Amino acid sequence: MSHRLTVTLLAAALLAACQSSPTAQHAPEAEAATAAADAQLTRQAAAAARSEQATLDSIVVTGTRLHRGQAKAVMPTGHVYAPPAPPAPVMAMEYRVAHAPLATPANTEKYAERDDNPVKRTLDEPVSTFSVDVDTGSYSNVRRMLREGQRPPADAVRAEEFINYFRYGHAAPTDRSRPFNVTTELAPAPWNAKRQLLMVGIKGYDVPKATLPPANLVFLLDTSGSMESPDKLPLLKQSFAQLVPQLRRQDRVSIVVYAGSAGLVLPPTPGDRHEEILAALDRLQAGGSTNGGDGIRLAYAMAKQAFVKEGVNRVILATDGDFNVGTVSQDALEPMVADQRRSGIALTTLGFGTGNYNDALAEKLADVGDGNHAYIDTLQEGRKVLVDEMQSTLLTIARDVKIQVEFNPAVVSEYRLIGYENRVLANEDFANDKVDAGDIGAGHEVTALYEITPVGSGADRLPALRYGDRQVAAGAPTDEVAHVRLRYKLPGQDSSRLIEAPVARTSLTTQPSDAFRFASAVAAYADLLRGGQRIDAWDWRDVARTARQAGGRDPHGLKAEFIALVDQARRLVAVPADAPAIAGE
Repeated sequence: MSHRLTVTLLAAALLAACQSSPTAQHAPEAEAATAAADAQLTRQAAAAARSEQATLDSIVVTGTRLHRGQAKAVMPTGHVYAPPAPPAPVMAMEYRVAHAPLATPANTEKYAERDDNPVKRTLDEPVSTFSVDVDTGSYSNVRRMLREGQRPPADAVRAEEFINYFRYGHAAPTDRSRPFNVTTELAPAPWNAKRQLLMVGIKGYDVPKATLPPANLVFLLDTSGSMESPDKLPLLKQSFAQLVPQLRRQDRVSIVVYAGSAGLVLPPTPGDRHEEILAALDRLQAGGSTNGGDGIRLAYAMAKQAFVKEGVNRVILATDGDFNVGTVSQDALEPMVADQRRSGIALTTLGFGTGNYNDALAEKLADVGDGNHAYIDTLQEGRKVLVDEMQSTLLTIARDVKIQVEFNPAVVSEYRLIGYENRVLANEDFANDKVDAGDIGAGHEVTALYEITPVGSGADRLPALRYGDRQVAAGAPTDEVAHVRLRYKLPGQDSSRLIEAPVARTSLTTQPSDAFRFASAVAAYADLLRGGQRIDAWDWRDVARTARQAGGRDPHGLKAEFIALVDQARRLVAVPADAPAIAGE
């Protein structure tokens, strides 16, 4: 098309020149010039037609935009396509051809649908049971969205992962006769003084890194074409490179990658061969579709080959979760991961990137694999997950940890568990040692919050029942608000052990700790991101103010970052009071 336009412009220019010159209309010189110009135009038109046909012969028509590597693969072997040289400028005239803008890739991120835990009437359901959860991926993933100016979908917000992203300084056990210590704190709810918040904290014992048992780690890394952007494979390589110097001679590391097919990049290798491991990471490149199922099978084969008895055996899967060929469904992957868990190989999942991130699959596989799920959006987060918290990830000190809280209906009218929606268990599963639950690693903290409504407070959310005839038994004790029970198994054992901790009514304080106030601010922040239906009249400024006043020690700047995120979310999510109403809302 460019050659035809050039020819047309040249012809128009020559014609205009002939018509505008009064002396050229009858001169023989003009006729000679015109004949020469006609011959030149004929030669250029023929050349343009040949060039255009050659161009059309080399065009590959597809339904999507190709990556650079994919485009090379489409070309026949030995064929190099060179575009035709641009035509010489004619009479100093310039032109530009406007190209249609490329379509923005569709956002196909996947999040499991969830509803907030409902308010329960204590007379009807006095017992609440759930599994512990040490995942943090929801918080850092939502942080990424806010920084990009994107309002997070409600299902991406999991309150328990927001709360457990932070450390609250729960008291650790004084000895190793029990793997963790349980603490409780009771104070008025900051968004409604007529209600109360009960904070349950668990803290596992810690161990020096030098005393960790040998680790057999398999890095299962997604190198498919969807991983080529800077926030995916490049960030993944940099993040894992920070872990490598922490590895020891007694550790073993394998690297398995998967794209169109799975491949072994590094067989089981002693952990102190840092240069060899780093070189293998550095060679990784993105390309092809994602066969996650084949990759997991090969990773587990390597984990079995280098299995360490009495040691740590774990596959660390890093991906954007875009499993689009091979074994793709959760129904097929989950049994495979569960079988390997029972054989002593755990699975940790790390999420990367935007646009096609499959949060639902990454979180579920970690749950089934007795591992944890995190999302890495920055190099700092990569260090937090793979260096600072790695010993908690590697050394499990308690398995199948379940929490059960029984509320006293003589004192508590209603209660609500904040978060843990996908961790709720049937009450009968608490003492059933066949039912799987979350694990706790060395130094791990787990925090849970209940909002409770005291009897006679006038703050009940549920309407009185017309035909309800349940009454609190006469003479029922009123000195306890609740009774907390925990069950756990020691590694290698099949029978659970029980810990109990009553919550005395006299423990209510009007001056809660900084940890309590900060945790309540984080819970309210998560609620506001999900629509703000559970925290009465509290707003973003209340959350920021409470967090600022309760900040305390902040060695890594995470609490200061949280306060900044609250302000970002307020500007992005909050709707001005005088904004016009939108039909249908």
